[in-house]
Amino acid sequence: MPDINASTQAPNTPQPAQPRLKRVLGLGDLIFYGIVLIQPVAATGPFGIGNQKSQGHIVTAILIAMVAMLFTAVSYGRMAALYPVAGSAYTYVGRALNPHLGFLAGWAMFLDYVMIPIVNVVFGAQSLHRLFPSAPPLLFIAGLAAGITFLNLRGIQWTARANEVLLGGMCVIIAIFFVQAVRYLVSHGGSAALFSTEPFYNPRTFQVKAILAGTSFAALTYVGFDGITTLAEDTKEPKRTVPLATVLVCLLTGIFGGLQVYLAQRVWPDYTTFPSMDTAFFDVCQRVGGTFLFNAMAVVLAVACIGSGLTGQVGAARVLYGMGRDNMLPRRFFGRLDPKHNTPSFNIWLIGILCLGGALNLNYDVAAQVVNFGAFLAFMGVNAAVIGAFFVHPPAGHQRSWWGDLLSPAAGFLLALLIWCYLSNTAKIVGGIWFALGLIYAAVKTRGFRNKPVMLDLSGN
Repeated sequence: MPDINASTQAPNTPQPAQPRLKRVLGLGDLIFYGIVLIQPVAATGPFGIGNQKSQGHIVTAILIAMVAMLFTAVSYGRMAALYPVAGSAYTYVGRALNPHLGFLAGWAMFLDYVMIPIVNVVFGAQSLHRLFPSAPPLLFIAGLAAGITFLNLRGIQWTARANEVLLGGMCVIIAIFFVQAVRYLVSHGGSAALFSTEPFYNPRTFQVKAILAGTSFAALTYVGFDGITTLAEDTKEPKRTVPLATVLVCLLTGIFGGLQVYLAQRVWPDYTTFPSMDTAFFDVCQRVGGTFLFNAMAVVLAVACIGSGLTGQVGAARVLYGMGRDNMLPRRFFGRLDPKHNTPSFNIWLIGILCLGGALNLNYDVAAQVVNFGAFLAFMGVNAAVIGAFFVHPPAGHQRSWWGDLLSPAAGFLLALLIWCYLSNTAKIVGGIWFALGLIYAAVKTRGFRNKPVMLDLSGN
């Protein structure tokens, strides 16, 4: 704001510089960041179980999930441009629709934060067990849960440089897989073996219900793309760049992941014969590239699980710390920072204990679907928020668009709802209990929803 008394000051008096946000990130930066978040091997984890659930149509499941994510990605991008602050679905739903609904969207998000370390510990332990089959799986579960917790207690972050190195390693291994898979197919059936419609549509096993069940699991491939929206304040032309980046990341993930599982399906057409459904992609790697590619893929995915588990655990601990700091939870416990390492140590311990307990009691299938339970509730909320923010109560000067402000987010909402409906009953029970606890907690804190809930500021955690 200009100084109305500027004319009375000496002309040579320097004015204090006001801090201004530096918008330096371009489209390429956001796409790279999104690929790091999702990881280029994201489709390899859901391959076996998703293939089994879809009865051999994992490629179709990946592509259906991609379409749903594209609509939702547009919605995330638009809301990030409108509200360029931390909090994602929690902030968007709370500001565009209702603070109570925003709290419940945040509660669904928090379920993801809690479950992602569990999924990574379970899958990482399975990867290591495939490398060292004589060792008990419990050893790897306990070791990974304890190791991730210890590193976060020490304040060690999974840095951007480490992610870049890991991303490079993943790309190399996947490139080797592509070459070896093509070589294997050509050597066993000629060039014709490379091309088939069966991974997309096999009339012998095609069932819509089975494909939707597979899609509800394979959608795990895309979870995490919304992290791009946290960089809206650092991005040049965020209203254009953020939505475009989120869409392109989902599109690239779908195409790249779809190609991986397509080749894997052609190499191993019988989805019922894998030694382990959870780590089926490893067996495909062994078939096309021998022991080297089997071990390389297992190592890369195990290390990736450690990195993702570190990030997920510290994210959950940050949310708990923010809730404690703002008196949404007891401050003495949840709002405490360790004076030596400046970490919310009590929260990290709590998430570590939950991670160990969850990994011991949930398998990869159920844990992954519980992640999708929370994620797709948040996705539905964001799509509804776009309708509320742009169509029902448009910003000043905004011209309503039937397609962009209503039909597109409505399509994203309905597709997310359809995928959510086909989650397993076990995942719905676990997620439903969590959601019921959130409703009870919100009702108590707001005196029966008569008071507005505290809007948590996640940017200051």
